[in-house]
Amino acid sequence: MRLLVYNIRYATGTGFAFHLPLPGAGYLRSNTRALKDITQFVHEQAPDVVALVEVDTGSLRSGMVNQAHYIAKGLGWQTIYQCKYAKNSISKSLPVFRKQCNAFLVGPQIHGERFHYFDTGVKRLIIELELKDAIIFLVHLSLKYRHRQWQLKTLHDLIVNATKPVIVAGDFNTFWGENELFLFKQATRLTSANVKALATFPSHAPRHELDFILYGPGITVTHFQVPKVEYSDHLPLVCDFEVNPIASMAMSNELKE
Repeated sequence: MRLLVYNIRYATGTGFAFHLPLPGAGYLRSNTRALKDITQFVHEQAPDVVALVEVDTGSLRSGMVNQAHYIAKGLGWQTIYQCKYAKNSISKSLPVFRKQCNAFLVGPQIHGERFHYFDTGVKRLIIELELKDAIIFLVHLSLKYRHRQWQLKTLHDLIVNATKPVIVAGDFNTFWGENELFLFKQATRLTSANVKALATFPSHAPRHELDFILYGPGITVTHFQVPKVEYSDHLPLVCDFEVNPIASMAMSNELKE
């Protein structure tokens, strides 16, 4: 099975033009070329599951285009998305912000989805995607170190109570380095698919490993790459994996004990 993880920055593009007329202004402009490039790239990778961070699901910025639907169009995929802010957040009532989501694109192998929320941070959404033999959690962690550590505690509890092999993927915002995740990985027995610790941000000159695919017992990674494409400020992750659900159940019981 192939998993593609990509923070697409609302398909607003990259480069010098992104910062005009003021720093950050690019987040408010539409870029149809970037969305087309991202869509073509995703289709070329032939993934079974696509996990997208920073997706616009139909604001003025995107020209009222739901980017999750646009990318999934023609592939027969289901789209699962939700606003990334807390349920009672004021952001959910603001134009543009209320359409800022994370999303899964997936074929008919889906068995269900759930939406969880962190207790702290601005970006609080956790999407749980259940497949036949595995569970994938998609996250976009806080920019604040303290909040990230609290969020990892919440993720730990979800993982320990999972009934299938687990993958945790997304943008972890680990600007302090992968060591931030050391205790979390020890407690959950998760392993990074990115064994070479390849940097993923910024895409034009990667210096930080912000994006991760972490996998637990019962999952074997057979291929991993970080394609060098600059359609967003993040580089995407592509991971091929196999699942052995029987082997994982014993490990899951050990974690619970």
